[in-house]
Amino acid sequence: MRQLIILKNNIKAGILTETDKREYIFRYDDGYFNNSEMSAISLTLPKLQQEFRSEILFPFFFNILSEGVNLKLQSKQLKIDENDFFGLLMATARFDTIGAISVALVNA
Repeated sequence: MRQLIILKNNIKAGILTETDKREYIFRYDDGYFNNSEMSAISLTLPKLQQEFRSEILFPFFFNILSEGVNLKLQSKQLKIDENDFFGLLMATARFDTIGAISVALVNA
């Protein structure tokens, strides 16, 4: 099992989990979910429910990743399989992302 803290404008919005069975779970943090001033992180992950499950990495998080040649280059340099999207998200979305969303390691 691997987990990432999902940050929106450096505020903890929730936890993204990849289970050992390759199921993905995004769960809004209790404080974030209950704060009416905090908006959803995505239109596809609305604050109408607190937990979401998927058999694939949620498209919202997948779209944070590089594409094409850049993805191949990052995979090679970081020694991460280019199909390990969660691993690539862990390695690349902590430092320089476009937009308000970034990630942090759970035990960092």
